Amino acid sequence: MSESLGTVRGSTVRARNIGRDIFAGLKNIVGGEISEYTQLLADAREQAIKRMLDDAQKLGADGIVNVRFTTSQVMQGAAEMLAYGTAVKFK
Repeated sequence: MSESLGTVRGSTVRARNIGRDIFAGLKNIVGGEISEYTQLLADAREQAIKRMLDDAQKLGADGIVNVRFTTSQVMQGAAEMLAYGTAVKFK
């Protein structure tokens, strides 16, 4: 690495929907993975990663190091997925 270009980030806010909530409620009774929410979070992570990569590309970065994810509830039934890391330029 020859130069750090700073923090890059990408985020998305996703909300649950009534269809997913009904199936999740049923699975909560019998137990097991709630695949509807697993897919919702996987899609949110992928979108946040893409937006982080777009942010890095705007800076002319060659890569991103120390990538992290975080989530936070922004309102009842909706959460933000944030991906962030340090954009770098290689020699």
